[in-house]
Amino acid sequence: MVVLRRHLVLAAGLAGITLPAQAQVPDAVREMFDTAVLAKDARTLETVAKVAKETWPDDVEAIDALLDRYKDRHEELAERRAAKERARIRQAGILDEWKGEGEFGAFRATGNTSNLGIAAGLTLKRDGVDWENQLRLRADYQRDSGEVTREQYLAAYSPRYKLGERLYSFGLAQYERDRFQGYRGRYTLSGGLGYRVIKRKGLTLSLEGGPAWRRTQVIDEPDEDNWSALGSLDFDWKVGKTVKLTQDASIYVDEGNSTLTSATGLEAAMSKALKARLSYTVEHETSPPPDALDTDTLSRFTLIFGF
Repeated sequence: MVVLRRHLVLAAGLAGITLPAQAQVPDAVREMFDTAVLAKDARTLETVAKVAKETWPDDVEAIDALLDRYKDRHEELAERRAAKERARIRQAGILDEWKGEGEFGAFRATGNTSNLGIAAGLTLKRDGVDWENQLRLRADYQRDSGEVTREQYLAAYSPRYKLGERLYSFGLAQYERDRFQGYRGRYTLSGGLGYRVIKRKGLTLSLEGGPAWRRTQVIDEPDEDNWSALGSLDFDWKVGKTVKLTQDASIYVDEGNSTLTSATGLEAAMSKALKARLSYTVEHETSPPPDALDTDTLSRFTLIFGF
């Protein structure tokens, strides 16, 4: 036991831990704690302690004392890693640290009609220490019997500044084009506050709101400038290891024409970098231009590749 105690004190000293004078802990327990303290998940220490106390019930008090000291050491190491990562991100260039997803899908039918539809998109994200940035590009194009029946484009940039663990401020600059909805261009500028109502592993829900300004270039009509209110919802739920449900919705409210958009998606991972996505999008305009429908829907089946 004297030899065991000498080895334990030596190992604890190397880990930066001072043991109480009466601590008598089996060597196997110390070895498990030495391994667990380097793990990124603090729950590993609790698991090790639980197993150790079940195996050596006579040493429960000493194991608890050792656990408290290893917890402190684990937190210290975790903070060092976090500080090192924050420093690395702050020193990164403006073009570094971006992650993205590309999306592409197509369909074709022959017989009484001949049509081709293409849906493509690109999303880029950069998560910094204080700022988050997102850039979205999307295009939908369809031909039916040689005629274009759908041509919709969207480009949006949204920065976020973290005000706390859940609260943040956001900005939005967005361009849309959809001549079948009656406009050749629509520009939106907005900003406000957002809050992460749910933020845990595999499940997130964020709400945003604020004022917005829109300019709409209506086909064969004068341009329209309007102030409105913007609200949005972003919900992600990882149902299983390979399946995720998403729901994005937004609403622009003004006196002239309000716009409601809802996009529901179901994603299934095929590999680490490749996913299949089935989505259904509804866009509703309360006062669309003349000869334009007020509701537009689109079902997509696309492949998403991450990079």
